[in-house]
Amino acid sequence: MTTQKDICSYLLEVYSVPDLESEILNQMNRRIVENFLDLVILMELRKHPLSDYDVISFVHNKFRVLLSSGTVYSHLYALEGDGLIKGDWAQKKRVYTLTERGKETVMAFLNSKDKILGLILNLFVSA
Repeated sequence: MTTQKDICSYLLEVYSVPDLESEILNQMNRRIVENFLDLVILMELRKHPLSDYDVISFVHNKFRVLLSSGTVYSHLYALEGDGLIKGDWAQKKRVYTLTERGKETVMAFLNSKDKILGLILNLFVSA
């Protein structure tokens, strides 16, 4: 049975502390982007329409995370199924825009951003 202390010892043997910190940051960055991709898409759609390729490119340029097209498609289809975005065909690609319900959802997120940030900060302050 592996304990938490064993895992930490192993990581420190394999990585130097700066490398370990870098690895932790890279993993956390990827987890956050993947877990909040629907929110990332909605927030960017409030600025301008996006295709699936535009989402992949935006995420890679802004967060340095390269997502598969399947990951992006599944989020776009789910958002469209929930009525938050609408896809239309334009020049052989599907371009997505926010629906009214999507705009209302974005506003609700923006109005709650301080509370959301507080929840995240609580992860590190409560120790």
